[in-house]
Amino acid sequence: MCEIGAVVLAAGRSSRFRAEGGQEVSKLVAEFGGKPLVRHAAEAALASRARPVVVVTGHAREAVEAALAGLPLLFAHNADFASGLASSLKVGVAALPAHVAGALVLLGDMPAIEAPLLDRLIGAFAARPLALAATPVHAGRRGNPVLLSRALFAALARLEGDEGARRLLREADPQRIVEVDVESGGVTLDIDTPGDLAAARNLRR
Repeated sequence: MCEIGAVVLAAGRSSRFRAEGGQEVSKLVAEFGGKPLVRHAAEAALASRARPVVVVTGHAREAVEAALAGLPLLFAHNADFASGLASSLKVGVAALPAHVAGALVLLGDMPAIEAPLLDRLIGAFAARPLALAATPVHAGRRGNPVLLSRALFAALARLEGDEGARRLLREADPQRIVEVDVESGGVTLDIDTPGDLAAARNLRR
């Protein structure tokens, strides 16, 4: 059986959100659908086959951890969160056990991701022994989350600044990337500003 861990990235500074009037210390603790925004991604990961589920904290660490209280998660703190996304990816992957075949990387500000999609990505990856990654595709556009093979972990360790999985996919052999077509636009819906949050709330209603 192909064992995959999950990494939920929840370390960012929410700079745009707060600059445009967001009142919360982090967008990830803003209310969405009756719960903190970040809790949607964490619960989706926990409802999937992925284990363990590691949450990478950074900015507003205490508030993010409080928003996830009661969930069977592992936490890994990125003290260097201000340097960008790459450092959080490294911390999250380093926290996974050595036996996992890959890491499913979720963004904490994407509330429309659900467990069945995560399991589809894991299944598609497992069915291709030489796959380097699996990614959802909606309307011709790649989205998130992305599943990265352990074979990419060395390249991931060399990322800097705000580089993330997208760069790894660009540089990988396209024949070894599994694309999973999905109907839901949730794989491209992330929350960067209070306006994004309000629009997502309206869509949910």
